[in-house]
Amino acid sequence: MTVPIVATGHWLQPALRWLVCLLLGLALWLPVLAHAKPLRLGVLAYLGTEAAVEEWTPVARQLEQALPDYQVELLSLDHAALQKAAEAQAIDFVITNPGHYVELESSLGASRLLTLQTGSSMPGSAWQAVGAAVVTRSNDAGIQRLRDLRGKRIAIVGQQGFSGYQLVWRELAAEDIDPERDLTFDIVGLPMDKVLEAVASGQVDAGFVRACMLESRPGWEQQFRVVAPRRETGFPCASSTRLYPNWPLAALRHTDPALAKQVTIALLEMDSNSSPIHWTVPADYQSVHELQRELHIGPYAVLQTPTLSDLARRFWPWLAGLATLIVFGGLYTAHVERLVHARTTALRTALAEREELEQHLRQSRDQAEHMARLSVLGELSGTLAHELNQPLAAIGNYAQSLIRRVDNQRLTPDAVREAAREMTGQAERAAGILSRIRSFAKKRVAQPQLLQPAPMVEEAIALFRDMQVNPPDVVLLNELPPDTRVVADPLQIQQVLLNLLKNGSDATRELPPERQRMGVRLATSDSSLLIMVRDHGDPIDPERMRHLFDPFYTTKPNGMGLGLSICRSIAEAHGGRLDAAPASHGTGLVFTLTLPLS
Repeated sequence: MTVPIVATGHWLQPALRWLVCLLLGLALWLPVLAHAKPLRLGVLAYLGTEAAVEEWTPVARQLEQALPDYQVELLSLDHAALQKAAEAQAIDFVITNPGHYVELESSLGASRLLTLQTGSSMPGSAWQAVGAAVVTRSNDAGIQRLRDLRGKRIAIVGQQGFSGYQLVWRELAAEDIDPERDLTFDIVGLPMDKVLEAVASGQVDAGFVRACMLESRPGWEQQFRVVAPRRETGFPCASSTRLYPNWPLAALRHTDPALAKQVTIALLEMDSNSSPIHWTVPADYQSVHELQRELHIGPYAVLQTPTLSDLARRFWPWLAGLATLIVFGGLYTAHVERLVHARTTALRTALAEREELEQHLRQSRDQAEHMARLSVLGELSGTLAHELNQPLAAIGNYAQSLIRRVDNQRLTPDAVREAAREMTGQAERAAGILSRIRSFAKKRVAQPQLLQPAPMVEEAIALFRDMQVNPPDVVLLNELPPDTRVVADPLQIQQVLLNLLKNGSDATRELPPERQRMGVRLATSDSSLLIMVRDHGDPIDPERMRHLFDPFYTTKPNGMGLGLSICRSIAEAHGGRLDAAPASHGTGLVFTLTLPLS
């Protein structure tokens, strides 16, 4: 009876070896195989694919003979491939080392059916059959004990190896040796023969191999030596570690229970005389659990406190991505900070320039307002002498009257008292005119204050009258509630009113007396104060109305064209506005100064 064998790795030589038998078997069994169900058996190839096929072929033959309805497929795989095959349900049974079995038991629900028993007929041989040997060259006397391995270079098949690494790791930990910190490893991979080759060539100081591997080589004592050997009763080989249960045959979670039972019975019936492999009831793998619990590996890896190097190995793609983000984030932040700094500097410079420009504008506006006041005074200066001459002439007349009465000896106390009273009144009148003109012409910064609008307007009208020879009639209509208040600079508001009254007077100077009169009305609208100045002059065309508030626009022969423009800027500086419109009835214009109420 022939056995189909599926192997990975170097499969060509075993395939050729069994080619003839396979062809003959296929010729005889092809009708049966066409209807046979697959039985997939995965084995761990710790000595390589060819050795594994040769070692486990008796098991495949036994199953083929005992289960004729099944086609046995033997898959010889390394540790990683065997794990993937079990996860993908590509195999039904697995034969592997005890450490890997415990991992499969935890992660994939594997359950042991049998335990391998080889090399001894003693009942406990299956429970104490796997160990590890620390091997060095026979002529190297520097390594006698496990603690002598500190600082040495060691060859191993890999850190996943049970007898090739983990068994020795436990013993080293008992000697307070941390393999990651105190040893330097050369990972040579499978088969395990590569470890012995590295030790023999002097590439490393020592190597970890499975116990009994040396004893299978004739004359090994001349080339190698086992470090710190233990002699265990009934165990024929030198081991540097404690012994553990032998390899199990395990079914996986998806394996058919009926098939698992048939496989168990078939392998228990293997003849130990005709095959080096025979099986016994499942061993207790508690010692393997204890090893993995102490080392925090396999199902007990969650107990391990991860080191920085562990975290780096486990999460290096994320750490690399995070580091990249941090670097780019830092560069971007630096770039943004540089732009912000440059922008802030530019904004500060712009703000400083703006403040300086606003300061110049305020100074220019104050200067323009002052010049406008002086311009008004200059235009009215011709009438100022006449206004002052009237009280001065009256004072002179009363003084001459007193002199004549003294000369005629007709001076009485009552006449002196009357003359003195009239002279005092005329002097106060002249002083009042000069005081108002001095205040109006004084150059100063704006001084907003809370005030009543009516007295401020009355004082502006009085100043206008004082500066005219024959002032027109100005009628004040006050419609304000008694508690009306505004926040304004009185001098600037009076400047606006004086400009508006003077413009109205100039526009009606040549008209009949009844059209020379002007009116000032005080009223409120919503939350605003309205000061309306009306004249009765001739209508003006729409083109002139559009340019009425433009700087340097004037219709007067000697005008500067700044009066109304400055008046509007004063209104806007107070949060209000200045507008002009034809009167709703009759002739003339109405200038409306709007100020917010307090």
